[in-house]
Amino acid sequence: MPNALAGRQLTTTAPRSPAEALVPVRLPDKVPEPEEPEEESHPFLRMFDGLFTFFFVLLCIAAAGYYFVKMQFDKPGPLTTSTVVAIPRGEGGSAIADRLARDGVVADRRIFMTGILYFKYLKGQGTLKAGEYEFPKRASMRRVLDTIVEGKSIEHKVTLAEGLTSYQIVQKLLAHPELNGEITEVPPEGSLLPDTYKFGTKDTRQNIIDRMRLAHDKFLAKVWETRDPDIMVSTPDEAMVLASIVEKETGRADERARVAAVFHNRLKKRMRLQSDPTIIYGLVGGKAVLDRPITQEQLDRETPYNTYKINGLPPAPIANPGRASIEAVLRPAKTKDLYFVADGTGGHVFSASLEEHNRNVAKWRAIERELRRQEAEAAAAAEAAAAAAAAEAGLDPAAIGAQPTDATAPVPGAVIVDPNAIMPGGPASGESLGVAPEAGTEGDAVPSPRRNPTR
Repeated sequence: MPNALAGRQLTTTAPRSPAEALVPVRLPDKVPEPEEPEEESHPFLRMFDGLFTFFFVLLCIAAAGYYFVKMQFDKPGPLTTSTVVAIPRGEGGSAIADRLARDGVVADRRIFMTGILYFKYLKGQGTLKAGEYEFPKRASMRRVLDTIVEGKSIEHKVTLAEGLTSYQIVQKLLAHPELNGEITEVPPEGSLLPDTYKFGTKDTRQNIIDRMRLAHDKFLAKVWETRDPDIMVSTPDEAMVLASIVEKETGRADERARVAAVFHNRLKKRMRLQSDPTIIYGLVGGKAVLDRPITQEQLDRETPYNTYKINGLPPAPIANPGRASIEAVLRPAKTKDLYFVADGTGGHVFSASLEEHNRNVAKWRAIERELRRQEAEAAAAAEAAAAAAAAEAGLDPAAIGAQPTDATAPVPGAVIVDPNAIMPGGPASGESLGVAPEAGTEGDAVPSPRRNPTR
């Protein structure tokens, strides 16, 4: 028995009575096996477990950092009022961040730089654009960055209308309060493309002139390739001369191609262009406007630009035409028209014969007389009303500076042509209106039609 139980440890308890002592002790049904020692894990598994733990902790830290930066990037900024900041050309992201932090636009340049790098290298959207920017009150760093990346700069602009001379364009630029610098010289007539030009705080007046010349050259080179082969101009320079005349003759977009066709048709027949704006340019150049009727003496004056006296085109443009007039000259309408006259509605009536043209002129004269009568009646009614109001107030009309209005006085800056000052004897003289010109005639052999008094 001792040998059988050798090496085993039995747990017994002392009998609590003599009877219990007589009961034999029962051995356990199964003796527990001794525990075996645990095997150590493989070194590779221990390394993998350590790396996993490391990267998990690192990911948690990165997520917390990303959340923190995003919260800072999106929260309202420090600006208490809207602020304008100019970012020069060529300035890098770090310098821009310093500038914005220095001007109080962003609270932390490091977070702003983090945003720049994130959007530039991870999103491909971080190209910062130079310009003058206005940032609103409490603008977040995200809004500041979006504004610069999208180039939403303050728009300064200057509008230079079609038909202005180069001298007039220079004067408008010199008078613009938001531009600086001088203009070295007045550009050649017809070398500038009228348009609305945007500019920044660092742009100069000469920059605008240079941009206008470049835009003109590019546009003319492009549309010259699409010209009608039958037009009567053989070079881009000649096209600009004729386009400037078309520009000054009409402001209606729907008429430009037809007005251009009239001049092409006259050139084909070797007829003089007889354009009133060329008379005016020959008299005053590009520095002034004529605010009085053209006289017979001025009509007869020999100048290089007076197309009532010269054959063909003037030597140079008389203004800077816009895109529509240039295109109209290069692709004119297909008509046989040789004349046009105002129709009283802001447009013109076109005709292919002198007889038809003179009938249209007579209609325009009647419209003119009716307009003058209405203007005179309106002026008289206004004067009577002013006199009645003064009488009710017990005042002398002369004491309040009431002056009669001359309904026929020229409007400053407008070109008004008096038919009686041009045609001896006036329209009621009963003289012959002439006959339609024959093909191939030119110069003085072509009878002068009754002229358009409003051109």
